[in-house]
Amino acid sequence: MEVRLPEPGDALTGVEMFAGLEPEVRQRVIAAAVPRTYRKGQLLFVENDPGESLIVLRRGAVAVFRTAPTGERAVLSVVRPPDVLGEVSLLDASTRSASAEAIEDCAALALSRPAFMELVHSNPRILDAVMRSLGGLIRRLTEQNADHVFLDLPGRVAKTLVRLAGESQAPMITIELNQSQLAEMAGGSRQSVNQAIGSFASRGWLRTEGRRIVVTDVAALRRRAGMNDR
Repeated sequence: MEVRLPEPGDALTGVEMFAGLEPEVRQRVIAAAVPRTYRKGQLLFVENDPGESLIVLRRGAVAVFRTAPTGERAVLSVVRPPDVLGEVSLLDASTRSASAEAIEDCAALALSRPAFMELVHSNPRILDAVMRSLGGLIRRLTEQNADHVFLDLPGRVAKTLVRLAGESQAPMITIELNQSQLAEMAGGSRQSVNQAIGSFASRGWLRTEGRRIVVTDVAALRRRAGMNDR
């Protein structure tokens, strides 16, 4: 699927958390950050790891998930550029509340907690952006809880696909996500998700190509998910 890359500019262009900084401050942030790359399938961090850095995603996609004692995974969100992840642990100095795995090859910047906190103290405007980021996280989790109450599994699968399609207006949107990962995001078994995908395919809303899903009718998926038309 299409990846929303930052607009031309410095490495923090498009990152809302740093949008209000003066150019020279942004350059100090970039200088303090450590470039990192992650291969598809590589873990960025694991639940209960020390929360040592804020990660600014510049390329690729990352799935943030929790793991049950039984080993089952529940995907909380998929992060794409120019978003950040790991801010919760930085703020409360606690361990990671979730795990993160690269679902595409990724490039990122890692900003250590001391550097991040120094930045927050010297630039209070960042607090507004941090609070908005945390507010967005809470809203997403609240919506996911509501989805499990009010939507059946095919509806949750449809909504997950719409979210993964993002803002793309292309007539066909390719989603690089296997059906096991999709099942983790929708909160269902792989078999049940496969049945939902097969039903959508028979209606002409999408097609599968190996480990990829090609969405051909986002509007129909939005209606199935009970989402408002845009």
